Amino acid sequence: MSGPEGTRLYLATAFCARTAEEGMAVGVVMLAAQRLDSATQGAFILAAWMAPHVLAAPAAGALAARARRPGVFYAVALAGFAGAIAALAVSVGRFPLPAVLLIAAAGGCCGPVVSGGLSSLPALMLGPGPERERAYALDASVYNAAGVVGPAAAGSAAAAAGPGTAVAALAVAAACAAVLACVLPLPPRPAARPGTSPVRGDLLAGLVAVRGSRELRAITAATCLAFLGLGALTTTAVRLADSQGRPGAGGWLMTAFAAGALAGSLALARLRPATAPQRLAMTGLAGTGLALAAAALAPGPLVCATAFAAAGVFDGLLLTATLRLRADHAPPHRRTQVFTIGAGLKISAAALGAALAGWAGSGSAAGDLAAIAALQLMAVAVYAGIRRRPGSGTKPVVADGSVSR
Repeated sequence: MSGPEGTRLYLATAFCARTAEEGMAVGVVMLAAQRLDSATQGAFILAAWMAPHVLAAPAAGALAARARRPGVFYAVALAGFAGAIAALAVSVGRFPLPAVLLIAAAGGCCGPVVSGGLSSLPALMLGPGPERERAYALDASVYNAAGVVGPAAAGSAAAAAGPGTAVAALAVAAACAAVLACVLPLPPRPAARPGTSPVRGDLLAGLVAVRGSRELRAITAATCLAFLGLGALTTTAVRLADSQGRPGAGGWLMTAFAAGALAGSLALARLRPATAPQRLAMTGLAGTGLALAAAALAPGPLVCATAFAAAGVFDGLLLTATLRLRADHAPPHRRTQVFTIGAGLKISAAALGAALAGWAGSGSAAGDLAAIAALQLMAVAVYAGIRRRPGSGTKPVVADGSVSR
């Protein structure tokens, strides 16, 4: 079951886990607003949920990489993720806030496994080649599909049955991912060498691997800069819709962006173009920037929504390229750390961008959107500049650790 069937099982696992993660941004804030009459406390809980992503990423990657039975490790981590979501469904508004924040932080420590660690598994199941490239295009589709389905499902369930039930449903989705992880066709790893410890060497190994590869340095720096802008996109979209006299339509703009990203990654998976991931990354960054710039200059809401959808399509290409580059250029024994650290840094950059949008907005939503677009184009220059610098690690590695030709 290591071929197409294994890929389908992996995609189902990733979709369940990421739907739960994406839905939490909506569910926990709505739950706090209902039980505490304070969306602000919901924001604090959400911050406690997100903050450990980058801090826990090196440890999560190190533990995942050293697990002799990867399926068991991911099942346990996803079960902990589900348990934390279920505990929040019960505790918000009923336990003291510090206890709730502690539960949220514990769940957030499992976040790197969901956001980055899972994406290292196709490379463990599949060797280099078209099948693995297709698997990563589909994995990007799963990210984007969860970004659409998670918040929508949480909001719909909250409206129908209450926010507590909605968050509990997200816990069920994460628990389903844990069950599916138990049967993933993952080969066992050899035992660690005697005397080695993840505390001594593995915690920084992912950062060392990223620094040692020009391709990984380039895509990590470029995507962090791009996500510094994209983290502010939701807030900016809401303000832009308000400025156009369409209050409440900001959510539709973000839905158009997410749907475009899903369409872009699905099209790439189906067409399987023989395009190098480096070129896809450049195209994705530049296309996202130009489309958002067009949205900032759009004369009306329909043109603006179309531009958001086009930006999403290019963002879908970028995500697919990012996953392929990490899989191709990370040393096999450090691949999981590279994925978790890369995802953690992107999430942190997006969180910083969201904070900056609230703290230092220019007052003009169109101006802020233009700034977000400019960051995407700056990321193109950063990516190209780092790739042109002399250095090692420009050729992809294959399963046995050798450099592919």
